[in-house]
Amino acid sequence: MNKTELIAAIAEDTNLSKADAGRAFDSALEQLSRALVRGETVQLIGFGTFSVADRAERTGRNPSTGEQITIKASKSAKFAAGKALKDAINQVG
Repeated sequence: MNKTELIAAIAEDTNLSKADAGRAFDSALEQLSRALVRGETVQLIGFGTFSVADRAERTGRNPSTGEQITIKASKSAKFAAGKALKDAINQVG
């Protein structure tokens, strides 16, 4: 499912126009992104938790030359599925 299909499904479920559903979806993603940029955790009960994880500096290898390189410390977005989502996924099939 891509973004357009997801927005169409939201519009159908909520009786909103696709344009209104698209604006609501974009706003939700923007608010989620802003919270993560601020270092906050976003918990959606029944779905999962979005958070920011710190990655330490580490040593890696350049795949084409085999040369050792240092990979800088960074932050990344992390998602942990909630129990209800895990249960729903495991019910399928």
